[in-house]
Amino acid sequence: MRVQHEAGTRPNRHRWIALPVPRRTVRLRLTALYGVLFLVSGAVLLAIAGGFAVNRSSSEAVGRAATNAGQPSPSSALANAQAQIQHLQQQLAATQSGNDQLHAFSRNLIMASVVALGIMTVLSVLMGWLVAGRALRPVRMMTAAAQRISAHNLDERLAVTGPADELKELGDTIDGLLERLESAFKAQRRFVANASHELRTPLTTIRASLDVAVAKPEPAPPQTIALANRLRTQLDRIDGLLDAFLVLARAQHRDLPGRAVLPVEYMVGAALHDQKAAIAAMNLTVHDTSGAGGVWVSGSQALLSRMLENVIGNAVCHNVEGGWLAITSSASDGRAQLIVENGGEVLDQQQVSELSQPFRRLGADRTGSDKGSGLGLSIVAAIAEAHGGTLDLRARPGGGLRVSIDLPASTAAESEAVK
Repeated sequence: MRVQHEAGTRPNRHRWIALPVPRRTVRLRLTALYGVLFLVSGAVLLAIAGGFAVNRSSSEAVGRAATNAGQPSPSSALANAQAQIQHLQQQLAATQSGNDQLHAFSRNLIMASVVALGIMTVLSVLMGWLVAGRALRPVRMMTAAAQRISAHNLDERLAVTGPADELKELGDTIDGLLERLESAFKAQRRFVANASHELRTPLTTIRASLDVAVAKPEPAPPQTIALANRLRTQLDRIDGLLDAFLVLARAQHRDLPGRAVLPVEYMVGAALHDQKAAIAAMNLTVHDTSGAGGVWVSGSQALLSRMLENVIGNAVCHNVEGGWLAITSSASDGRAQLIVENGGEVLDQQQVSELSQPFRRLGADRTGSDKGSGLGLSIVAAIAEAHGGTLDLRARPGGGLRVSIDLPASTAAESEAVK
C-alpha cells in the first residue's frame, strides 16, 4: 500500500539550527587582521629557522663522516681490506643512526614549533582584540554621543579629548556641524514664532476695519455684507493657522507649560464635546472606551489637550456620512497607548505615512479649503515626541485611518504629588 502525504504535512527529518552570526565590526576585522598577519609571519619565521637547523645538522653529519673516512689504515693489504670493510660498516651504521636522529629531531622541532605557533596565535588574537578596542574607544564614544544628540539637544557636543590626530579632527568636525545645525534649528523656530506673532497685528486691524465698515449707521449693500462674511471666514482660518504654527513651534522647542497629570478619559471627553456639533452633522457613531483602563499621562495640559483635539477632529473631519469613530486606551509596562480609528475610503499607506509632516494631505484634500490646514497630525507628532512618545499612522484595510499614540504612563497618585 502506498501512502501519500499532502503538501505541507511531510515530516521534517532534518532540522537546522541557525547559529547567531557575529556582527562584522571594525574591531572584529582588525582582530582578524592581526591574527592572520601574526600567523603568516610566524609560519615563515619557523620555516626559515627549521630549514636552517636541518641544513646545519646535515652538514655536521657529513663532516663527521668525512673525518672518520680520513683516519689512517693498516699497512698490510688483508688487514687494510678488513679494516676498510669494518670502517664502511661502522660508517653505514653511524649514518643510519644519524639520519634517524635527524628525522626525530626535525619531527620534534616541527611539532614544538606548531604548538608554540598555535599558542602565540591565540595570544596574538586576544591582544589584537584588546588593542583594537583601545584604539576604537574614541569612535565608540563619538557614536554613543551622536546617538544621544537629537534635534532637541543640539547644544551637546562630542568634546573629543586626546592628541591632535585623525579621530580628534573627526570629532571637532562633527561638533562644528552640530553647532551649525543648532543655529539653523533655533533660527527656524524663532522665525516661525516671530512671524506668527507679527502677523496677528495686521489681521486684527483688518478684522476691526471690517467690523467698522459693516457697523456704520447707513445700511451696507448686500454685496458688502457677503464680502465681509467671506473675509471673516478667511481671517478665522488664518488665525487658526497662526495658532497652529505657534503650537508646533512650542512643541518642537519642547516648551511644556502647565505640567499636570491627567486621565486620558478626561481629555477625550473634552475633545468629543468640542466636536459634538460636527459629529451630529455627519451622523457619526462614536465608540468611546478610553475610560475603561483608567489610563493617566503627564505633561503640558494645554499641549496634550490640543493633541487629542487634533486627532479626534481629524477623525471626524475625514470621515464619511453616517460613519463611525472608535477610541480606546490601555496601559502596560509603563507606557500608555491611545488608539483612534475612523471609517472612510481606502487609503494608500505610503501617503498615510507622510501625514505627520507639515502641510501633507491626502489626494484631493490638498486643494480642499474645508479640510484643515495640513498641520494637525504634524502637531500631534511634535507634541507626542516632546512628551517622550511616538505617533503611528496606519491605513485600515477596510477603509479609514488608525492613529496610535504611545506616551509614558502615569498614575493618579502622581497627580496628587504634582498638586
